[in-house]
Amino acid sequence: MKGKKVSESITVMNEIVLPNDTNTYGNLMGGRLMYWMDIAAGVTAMRHSQSPVVTASVDNISFKTPIKQGNIVHIEAHITRSFNTSMEIYMKVFGEDNLHQYKYESNEAFFTFVALDPNGNPKPVPEVVPETEKEIKLFNGALQRRQLRLILSGKLQPHDADELKSLFFSKDDV
Repeated sequence: MKGKKVSESITVMNEIVLPNDTNTYGNLMGGRLMYWMDIAAGVTAMRHSQSPVVTASVDNISFKTPIKQGNIVHIEAHITRSFNTSMEIYMKVFGEDNLHQYKYESNEAFFTFVALDPNGNPKPVPEVVPETEKEIKLFNGALQRRQLRLILSGKLQPHDADELKSLFFSKDDV
């Protein structure tokens, strides 16, 4: 299977924050933002795998700045790395205040998706071909993030996480 460039599956999504999307403080509700992020990341994963996908995990989402009613939510999603059947998608979210003419960072997160065959079973996905310095940095860190996810989900024992050991132990300790 031929590898695919990150640029081949980038998704940019924009939504306007309406009253029904906000809490009592006039801020975008976190659940609504996560819903939109899941859609953007899913589109990226579908473009890369050329197949239906399901969300496998969502990493920590920390909100830096609230997005207010009437502002625009701008989501940029791109794939960082693929494994056998799964794909890590990185997203950066911005708010845009058109009245005052500025854009601000709201949050960022990593989502993981699994590609499915016509029978609903996991299927292999193309490798990711990173090109830019940022893409290479995210690609290289993806294996550590994956091992951490697997440890937290109970699917990998900490002593088996070879990529993470180097963060906590010197070569002499391992």
